[in-house]
Amino acid sequence: MYSFLPILILFIFFFLNIPICFALMGATLFFFGFLDTSMDLDLIMQHFIRSAESFPLLAIPFFIMAGSIMNYSGISKRLMGMAEVLTGHLTGGLAQVNILLSVLMGGISGSANADAAMQCKVLVPEMVNRGYSKGFSAAITAASSIVSPIIPPGIVLIIYALLSNVSVTKMFIAGYVPGALIAISLMITVAIISKKRKYVPVREKRASLQEVFKQFKESIWALILPFVIILGMRIGIFTPTEAGAIAVVITTLIGIFIYKELKLTKFPEILKETVYGTSTVMFIIIAANVFGAYLSWERIPFKLTNILLEFSTSPWSLLLLINLILLFVGMFIDGGAAMIILAPLLIPAALKLGIDPLHLGIVMVVNIMIGGVTPPFGSMMFLTCSLLNIKLEEFMKEITPFIVALLLVLFILTYIPDIVLFLPNLLS
Repeated sequence: MYSFLPILILFIFFFLNIPICFALMGATLFFFGFLDTSMDLDLIMQHFIRSAESFPLLAIPFFIMAGSIMNYSGISKRLMGMAEVLTGHLTGGLAQVNILLSVLMGGISGSANADAAMQCKVLVPEMVNRGYSKGFSAAITAASSIVSPIIPPGIVLIIYALLSNVSVTKMFIAGYVPGALIAISLMITVAIISKKRKYVPVREKRASLQEVFKQFKESIWALILPFVIILGMRIGIFTPTEAGAIAVVITTLIGIFIYKELKLTKFPEILKETVYGTSTVMFIIIAANVFGAYLSWERIPFKLTNILLEFSTSPWSLLLLINLILLFVGMFIDGGAAMIILAPLLIPAALKLGIDPLHLGIVMVVNIMIGGVTPPFGSMMFLTCSLLNIKLEEFMKEITPFIVALLLVLFILTYIPDIVLFLPNLLS
């Protein structure tokens, strides 16, 4: 059983609130330094360095930078305007705008935390001014941010594709329908809650076609970017990494020459945000790859596959078990880190029972994102509560109906795989 000891040490480090990258490295070095000394520690450090030498990983900083540029270039503002004319007349108007804005943001930034932080600064103050409770505003902001990593080009989708050796483009395409289902379920939940609490729409009546067309003309440059990214990858003009670079160039050109709101003086701040966001993700990825060296050395995926298959004799029971594991782990570990740690462990068992890796990937992403809004360590939960100065108890009271709605969507996606696979199969 000593071969499983680093995993136990890893979770002890998590509970001691040690940063994830250091916890992963510490558990690995403990194993190779004290339990199995047959591998030279220099080789571990070489593995650490080699893990960063990956061309596909360049997509991550590019998309993080594109998301940051959006907030300084006026693109986010135009997307919010488009969301308002489309949903502002609905019951709970600004909360509905919040959800649709996350859908539109997901097509460019791909980061739940970036989306939640932007909406806390831009939209939530207006919601509070219009009579929405601060707890409700925080809850819908955190819940809707789940959509951003699922609608392409989500960073977690890229990570899973690299870990599972599936097409990044197919993974992106598979995210559209689940993302739409999540958005619809949240909008229905908002409508029910808003009707009970008498939250008024932001617009007295539905926007006219003329108003929609006027806003569409103003927002069109922001709206075409996701289509350019997906279409370019689909027909083979550029790779996902090159798509990230193109997203940076296009958002910059839109901000400087079309919306004329992006100033050169803002680039040091944009680069700072990009470096901070990238370094956080990359340190976790690199440390997880080193941890993967221990997993491979001890054949942990093979052992875990056998254990899972003892408890699960069918794909449906295995998917239920995987969901339970992910929901638990997602409460303690950030989404990207959880994916990096768990995907290599769970994929072999899923493949052995004939589960499509694309289907498994979407289920894992949705599941892990739900963990981001649940206690005790949900990242979007902490982000929104800290930015808006809200007590955790108030947040939990307001987020509960949204978690129920998200779990219902997760159940549907888990047991009706054609919902996930329909578009990738259609376009393959």
